[in-house]
Amino acid sequence: MTPALNVQAALSGKRILITGSTGFLAKVVLEKLIRSVPDIGRIVLLIRGGRNGADARTRFERDVATSSVFDRLRAERPAFLAEFFAEKIECITGEVTEPGFGMPIPEFNALARRVDLTINAAASVNFREALDEALAINATSVQNITELARAGHAPLIQVSTCYVNGYNRGQMVEHNVPPARAAIPRHADGHYDLYGLLQHLQHRIAMLRAEVREPEELARRLTELGIAEANYHGWNDTYTFTKWMGEQLAMAAMRGRSLTIVRPSIIESTLAEPVPGWIEGVKVADAIILAYARDKTNFFPAKPNEVVDIVPADLVANSIVLASAEALQALPALRIYQACTGATNPITVGRVIDLIKGESQRNWRQYERLFYNEPKHDFRVVSRPLFLLMLRAMRIGAASWSGVRKLLGAGESPKLEALRTTQLLALTFSFYTAPRYIFQSDRLQALAQRFSSEDQARYNVDAGAINWSEYLCRIHMIGLNRYALRPRAPKSAEGKAAAADVPETQTEKSAAPIKI
Repeated sequence: MTPALNVQAALSGKRILITGSTGFLAKVVLEKLIRSVPDIGRIVLLIRGGRNGADARTRFERDVATSSVFDRLRAERPAFLAEFFAEKIECITGEVTEPGFGMPIPEFNALARRVDLTINAAASVNFREALDEALAINATSVQNITELARAGHAPLIQVSTCYVNGYNRGQMVEHNVPPARAAIPRHADGHYDLYGLLQHLQHRIAMLRAEVREPEELARRLTELGIAEANYHGWNDTYTFTKWMGEQLAMAAMRGRSLTIVRPSIIESTLAEPVPGWIEGVKVADAIILAYARDKTNFFPAKPNEVVDIVPADLVANSIVLASAEALQALPALRIYQACTGATNPITVGRVIDLIKGESQRNWRQYERLFYNEPKHDFRVVSRPLFLLMLRAMRIGAASWSGVRKLLGAGESPKLEALRTTQLLALTFSFYTAPRYIFQSDRLQALAQRFSSEDQARYNVDAGAINWSEYLCRIHMIGLNRYALRPRAPKSAEGKAAAADVPETQTEKSAAPIKI
C-alpha cells in the first residue's frame, strides 16, 4: 500500500516561496500555513515594490500583516503571530514579470537554492485586462517562476482557474485542456506549443502601440484586442485565455519535474477558516449582489437551471496545502487538481439567486453596509436574447426621460446609470452565470484520501460539507457585509453621502472595476 501522506511531516522545516501574497487567496493560504504548520521553516514572500518606493517588507507590514484574515491568530496567539512575522516571514522585493524577478543573478540563484517549494498565486484576475498586461502577469511571468523552481530543483504549485476550459462543453476533468476553437500545435509531451501564438500576439500589440499614442485609447484598444483574440482561440475573456497559456508554459518548462496545477472555480468567502465568511474585496457573484442592493439592476442574462460553480476560499487554500505536501513527498510528476463544487455538491444559478434575494428581503437590516434601504424591487434572470431586447427598450425609455429631466434642470435620469451598470455586469460576468460544463474533482478527492483522517479534517476539500442555504444566506452575506464593504459615512448637511459610502469593488485585481 502507498504510505499515507502527512502535511506536518512534509512541510515542517521547509522553506516555501509564495507569490501574490497581497491578494485574497494567497492571504488565506498564508494564514492557514502559519496556524496549522507552526514548525514550517520559513515563508518567503515575493512582493513587488510600491510606486512610492516602498520595499517588500514595508508592503507586507502595511497590506498583509494588518489584514483581518489574521484576527483569529491575533486573538488566540498574539505573541506567536508576532514572533512568526518577525522570524519566519522573509520578504523579497521583486517583480514576477521581469526575468530573475529584476534581481541580480547571484541573488536570484541564491534564492532558488534555499527554496524548497514555490506556490505561484500571482495573477491579474481582471476579466477585461489589456492584453499586454494580462500576458505579462498571467502567462509569460510563469517562465520566470519556473526558472526559479528549476534552478533550485523545487516543486512548483501553479494556481490557475477551472475556466481555462473556455468554450469547451460537458464534463471537464482534471486534464490538460485543448483549445475549443483555433488550432494550436501540441507538443509530443502533451502541452501546447505557444511559440507561434506568443509571436503573433506580441506582433499585434506592437502594431497597436505604434498606431495609438494616447494612453487611455491604447488601453481600450489593447483590451478589445485581448477579448477578440481570446474569443477566436476559444476563451471568453483575456483572463481565462492567458491563464491557459500560463499552464502550457509551466508544463513546457517543468517537463520531468514536479508541477502541480490547482484550478479553483469561482472563489468566494471562507466556509469555516480562519472564520466563516472572511472575504476581501468584491468578487464575481458579489458585484451582482451589490448592484441589486443599490437598486442598480433588476435583471441579468443567465441560465437558471444550470450549475454555477462557487467554491469557498478555505477549501481552495486547503487544496493548495495538500498539493504542496504531496509534491514534497511524492515522485516528480505533472498533477492537475480542480477545487470546485459542481460535480459533488451542485447548486444552480436560479437557486443562488432565490437564496440571496430571499435573505436580502427578509433580513436586510442585518446588513447595514450592504443595504441602505429595504430591497423592494424584484431581480430575475432571463435568456440572453430577451435580456438584449429588454435592455434596448429600457434604454430608449430612460434616455427619453433623461432628456425631459435635463430640460427641467434635473440632470440625467438615474435609470440610465442603472442600465449602464446592468450592461457592464452582463458583459463581464454573464459567461460565468450561463455555464456550459460541470467541473470534476475526482483527482482532488482521491488526493485527500491519501492523507490521514486528521489531515482530511484539518484540510477539508470536500464540497459535500457545504450547506448552500446556510453558506449563502448567513455565512457569505455576513462576511460580505463585514469584511468586503466599508462602514457608511454620515450624510452631509445637504443630505449627500460622503465618499466613504461607496464600497470598494476592487481592492485587488479581482474583476473588471464596476462603479456601484
